[in-house]
Amino acid sequence: MISEERLHILTESAKFDVSCSSSGSKRKNEGGMGNGYASGCCHSFTPDGRCISLLKILLSNDCIYRCKYCMNRADSDIPRATATPDEICELVCNFYKRNYIEGLFLSSAVFCSPDHTMEQLFLTVKKLREEYNFHGYIHVKGIPHADERLVRETALYADRMSYNIELPSEQSLKLLAPQKSRESLLPPMLHLQRDREIFRAEKRKGHFLPAGQTTQMIVGASPESDGTIVRLSQSLYRNVGLKRVYYSSYVPVVHDSLLPENPAGERREHRLYQADWLLRFYGFEAEELVPEGGNLSAELDPKCDWALRNMHLFPVEVNSAPLETLLRVPGIGARSAYKITEARRYTNLTFESLKKMRVVLKRARHFITAGGKFYGTDSPAAVRELLIAGEPRDAVQLSMFSDIETAHSALTGEL
Repeated sequence: MISEERLHILTESAKFDVSCSSSGSKRKNEGGMGNGYASGCCHSFTPDGRCISLLKILLSNDCIYRCKYCMNRADSDIPRATATPDEICELVCNFYKRNYIEGLFLSSAVFCSPDHTMEQLFLTVKKLREEYNFHGYIHVKGIPHADERLVRETALYADRMSYNIELPSEQSLKLLAPQKSRESLLPPMLHLQRDREIFRAEKRKGHFLPAGQTTQMIVGASPESDGTIVRLSQSLYRNVGLKRVYYSSYVPVVHDSLLPENPAGERREHRLYQADWLLRFYGFEAEELVPEGGNLSAELDPKCDWALRNMHLFPVEVNSAPLETLLRVPGIGARSAYKITEARRYTNLTFESLKKMRVVLKRARHFITAGGKFYGTDSPAAVRELLIAGEPRDAVQLSMFSDIETAHSALTGEL
């Protein structure tokens, strides 16, 4: 049994990895413990957006790598601990039986070697499934440079896997994480996506990453702009088929002359999540949201900022504008846009109708007409001031563990 001291060390060391969503799996109970649900198996969240019912732990924090930004790097003076596969399995099952958790996020520092670390992760998830009959949600981190066969075998038992890109450019990886490279991160992600598609096409018995893959990027540890980050995310969604890209604002947990002295701040992270949502669900292109080498506006959310730069496209008539146009109107979220297209088939919509649909009219009124009526402001400068005045003073981190429907509902009022 794992000691309380080692448990504290291994869970504390895992807290900076935010790419641990628990949705998208449909793994069924086959006579053991737990289920995986497409809507997500985690239901409680801490104020910083992390789920408290998902056990988040490292197999080891005794790393042989020297990533400058990481608290677990080889030359960092911190307590070290390593758990065995059986200790993790017993911990998961005991916590599940006590209703502490409903799933597992398992990662690890690279100890001994990449292949040894990946093998231990594989043995852990295999034991959980076959010996301990645990059928709950399992998210496993892929280890850079590990043998492809080990990674593929692990994917047969996990619901989701993730390789953290961490830094948006090869140059920054060489400077801050010299033992990692694009070649150790992107090809394994592509191979997993290819194998997942083959597995599903051939309708094989069993599971192969039913919840797909995610990744994480650290924002502010290196000098790359938001434009670079957003374009990389767009490429990952289109070419690798990722479910999510997570953004973690840089926090100086270790001192190094190559790293910034101050944290990146939550506002920039928040804007990147908003831009990410527009890429995935609103039909925007990265090039529309932020110029190459530029940063997202700190004053306005990306959708409002785009609209102000394209005032010649507005106002649009809600009773006739196509869905893809409505999705680009500030204050009209995805649900509201679909409601509008359905309702206008039977009646002419008014501003009162839009209010009942929960459209955020304090934003939308500057960009729409309803039945030919316009209640906005003509001056772009005045609209900008009004939109900035309506922005929340503090960035609120969106829940990273909500399923798409729940998260959509939360975001539609803002975008």
